[in-house]
Amino acid sequence: MNTVAIADTFVPTRFPARTRSVRLHLDLEEGPSRMTPDEFWDFCAENRKLRAELTEVGDVIIMPPTGFETSVRNSDINMQLKRWAKADGSGRATDSNAGFVLPNGAIYAPDGAWTSNEKLSRFSKEELKRFLPSAPDFAIELRSESDSMAELRAKMEEYVSNGVRLGWLIDPTSRTVQIYRPGGEPELLKNPSRVSGEDVLPGFELDLTEIW
Repeated sequence: MNTVAIADTFVPTRFPARTRSVRLHLDLEEGPSRMTPDEFWDFCAENRKLRAELTEVGDVIIMPPTGFETSVRNSDINMQLKRWAKADGSGRATDSNAGFVLPNGAIYAPDGAWTSNEKLSRFSKEELKRFLPSAPDFAIELRSESDSMAELRAKMEEYVSNGVRLGWLIDPTSRTVQIYRPGGEPELLKNPSRVSGEDVLPGFELDLTEIW
């Protein structure tokens, strides 16, 4: 059985379910410890039961399945985003299964995202079949009961510093939305009923009364 290293402790890759995401470092016998996007693609293909992301420094983060209510909320958010994207036609909406390779080398799968057709046109059909080698234009992270807000805030900051033009961090527990834009501090909205996609998603408003 393959092993992974957490600090100096080795554990089997088939570990019991956990209530929080687990940050792992692969112990490779040869070569660099940081996987390339192609190697990470192969790793995910070989471990289809795991939902994984790759950090800038090469740590593999394994996320557990979400609770039922979080899944319902995420489905509602993506349904609204998808409906707008299909009507607008200027880009494509994706759910939490789509991986994006950020310029810093991290590979993340936002809970919801949108990427413009102008950006997508830069890539071949073969490239579009794998992790998109770019940040999306817009990204959403929806906090679940097991998520650390500090880690989610750090991820949102990483998104905007790597090309995301607008990001939302939605916390149903506190009924808040933190809006991230490049070059500025996050804007906090308390118990909003709607939040605007601004000039990145013109005409899109997320109805949060369906989410709270």
